[in-house]
Amino acid sequence: MFVVAVAALIASLMWVTGGTGASPWRAGPGMMTGPASTGGPVRSFADADRAAERFAAPRQLHVGEVMRFSNGYYAELLDKGGQRATEVLVDPGSGTVRLEYGPAMMWNTAYGMMPSPARTVTVGPDRAVAIADQWLAGHRAGEHAAEPDTFPGYYTLHTLDGSGRITGMLSVNTATGQVWYHTWHGTFLELQEQPDAR
Repeated sequence: MFVVAVAALIASLMWVTGGTGASPWRAGPGMMTGPASTGGPVRSFADADRAAERFAAPRQLHVGEVMRFSNGYYAELLDKGGQRATEVLVDPGSGTVRLEYGPAMMWNTAYGMMPSPARTVTVGPDRAVAIADQWLAGHRAGEHAAEPDTFPGYYTLHTLDGSGRITGMLSVNTATGQVWYHTWHGTFLELQEQPDAR
């Protein structure tokens, strides 16, 4: 947990200071250099969609699945072909949208804070579920992993209780099999799916 906390802190500092290297999040034609604000509170899925779309559009992405948690909204961003590109958080108080902590910042090989050439995928989707289930058995008894959503460099999986209700999410690195639980969301409240996500 300490390593995860330190990595998240470093990623946050890099977001503020700009980091290094070429990334879709750096300044350039149609790009924004930091979080995007809608200028007002987010009170519904429609508000969250609009806020996330304002962040996504200059990057030639669009909004996919949106989830509401007690700490705010989470959204997947999709590329032109409908493939998952990255994940963002929407603050309900201010409408500020930013790249999600953890895997989206540190593991995403295309849209992260430290983009890199695509790494060899050594962990397939089925193996990712098995790794996630093993981790959950040791850390969150009674929960299991749903099917993985593929992002560049990692998978994100919903975690489910015994009745199949979403309880949270975690990610599995496609190269190393490392697990990163998303501790920042709070309690899951509801989900708005997008049919074009693959």
